[in-house]
Amino acid sequence: MHAFPRSISLLPIDLGFSDLGESNRIAIEFNSRLILFRDFTDSIQMQFDEVVYRIKIEAAGGLLKKKAKSEERLILKGVSGSLFPGEMLAMLGPSGSGKTTLLTALGGRLGGDLAGSITYNGKPFSNAMKRNTGFVTQDDVLYPHLTVTETLVYTALLRLPGTLTKADKVQHAEGVISQLGLSRCRDSIIGGPFLRGVSGGERKRVSIGQEMLINPSLLFLDEPTSGLDSTTAQKIVSTLWELANGGRTVVMTIHQPSSRLFYMFHKVLLLSEGNPLYFGRGDSVLDYFSSGGFAPSVAMNPADFLLDLANGVATADTNEDQAMIKQSLVNAYQSQLSAAVKSELASDGSLQIPTSDWKLRRWSNTWLDQFSVLFRRGIKERKHESFSTIKIMQVLVVAILAGLLWWQSDIDHLQDQVGLFFFYSGFWGFYPLFQAIFTFPQERMMLTKERASGMYHLSSYFMALTLGDLPMELVLPTVFYAITYWMAGLKHTAGAFFSGLFVLLYSVLCSQGLGLAIGAAVMDQKSATILGSVIMLTFLLASGYYVQHVPVFISWIKYISISQYTFKLLLGSQYEDDQTYRCGPNQACLVRDFPAIKAVGIGGTGNVASVVAMAVMLLLYRIIAYVALMRVGVTRN
Repeated sequence: MHAFPRSISLLPIDLGFSDLGESNRIAIEFNSRLILFRDFTDSIQMQFDEVVYRIKIEAAGGLLKKKAKSEERLILKGVSGSLFPGEMLAMLGPSGSGKTTLLTALGGRLGGDLAGSITYNGKPFSNAMKRNTGFVTQDDVLYPHLTVTETLVYTALLRLPGTLTKADKVQHAEGVISQLGLSRCRDSIIGGPFLRGVSGGERKRVSIGQEMLINPSLLFLDEPTSGLDSTTAQKIVSTLWELANGGRTVVMTIHQPSSRLFYMFHKVLLLSEGNPLYFGRGDSVLDYFSSGGFAPSVAMNPADFLLDLANGVATADTNEDQAMIKQSLVNAYQSQLSAAVKSELASDGSLQIPTSDWKLRRWSNTWLDQFSVLFRRGIKERKHESFSTIKIMQVLVVAILAGLLWWQSDIDHLQDQVGLFFFYSGFWGFYPLFQAIFTFPQERMMLTKERASGMYHLSSYFMALTLGDLPMELVLPTVFYAITYWMAGLKHTAGAFFSGLFVLLYSVLCSQGLGLAIGAAVMDQKSATILGSVIMLTFLLASGYYVQHVPVFISWIKYISISQYTFKLLLGSQYEDDQTYRCGPNQACLVRDFPAIKAVGIGGTGNVASVVAMAVMLLLYRIIAYVALMRVGVTRN
């Protein structure tokens, strides 16, 4: 067995508290400009003791195959440590070692079977702590059509306290832009997979900037240098190092940092298959392993050497020897290093200081302020998709084609006109449905991220999205209806035109609500599309146009069919109950007796019932969507 030292220094670095003076404040200066101020009443000491996390893996099964019993797997196996204000902790380890899981647990975002103790200034995670914590995910979840400035300003308006004015929040966002070196791309859009925007490093700095806006005392970052070149990675970690030296507590996972980055870490935690192999000062890690007989044979990056050890690669290459090396490192940690970690946890070094008053509030801003910002942000982002060239051309081409097909039809060709109204109900049932189905699956990651940060009420988000989409969702059907109505030569009265337009827009809102409900409930674009197609086709088939004599046992579908009510109301907007048409040579028939119209009826109390039924569906579908969204994210408010 390799020998290991009895203890290793785990004392926090000197933060220079004696230099604070009576004001008890520190000003952090970046780029020769004072940007942010830290108050040490907001400093956080984090401690985690014997953190264990288990998951259950469901065995695969099928219709003809018996499902095996689920398997329980340990992801974290008793990880302990502590971090003081002014320190930056880097969690290293190979893929699957539990780095991200531990980071998520420390950030208060991990549910499930989590055991052990995690405290912040001696207290468990709370809503106040959430507002004082920044969390940067590995994937940059940003709106692609917003510029860098817009992204940070909207975040500032949502996350900074309501005691600040709008101008103060905008100025704060401008300061972060300057602080992170984003001035050159401030007016560039973020971009995405199919939309050219800022570079990967700039996108990562925008994500970090969103969290820095609240001036967090505790900042978590998951792989902040992933996919970046060494120079960009150096700039980002240097910024984080300066933040830590300014009094923040910074925790990050990092896969394979360069040697320059490694020596910037105040503390290092090395994990292997959920087991801690080392926790302590970064500049002492090589001495610790060298004293146990594990020293690099050639000059190399310390991070690469540590990853080799975590993978069980030292002097042997066989799987058996690798497992033995891993186990020896785990045993050495338990017998030699664990006691020093525990002694630091047991020391009375917690900063028992109350948090600022505004951070104890449940929400940073009022419901109305949240709604206002989300409404404006939503319109600015989604207008690009709603009014994209391809969608406008799609609607215009179909409208002109329909107008030419039904060119100047008259009531004597009643079948043609009835077919046009059914086409209205079908086309504007499917189109808004599929527009809305994709809304929440596409927004899920953003909603999860922002709700986990406690940025806004779910209700303010939902109302802002619902009302913000109204003008965009109603413009294209209005244009479509106006083109086809006059080309088809329908009734030339203002009452008929506007009542038909009202019915069509009413139907669009109902179909949109159904799409939102399906998307929120399923949260998978492919599955939601299939389900939406089946439901809407069922509505169309039961609407009374294709089949007038529907069997009783299935006729109930028409009472929940948006298409049936829309078709009925559109007919009522164009024809009177006693109106006639020429059904043969010198023969007039009542419109209401026409087979396709008689099946649904026109006029009377039926129209009122249809309006009420659609109003119920308009509200019900949105309530279902809202309830389904309550399971998205960490907080359920």
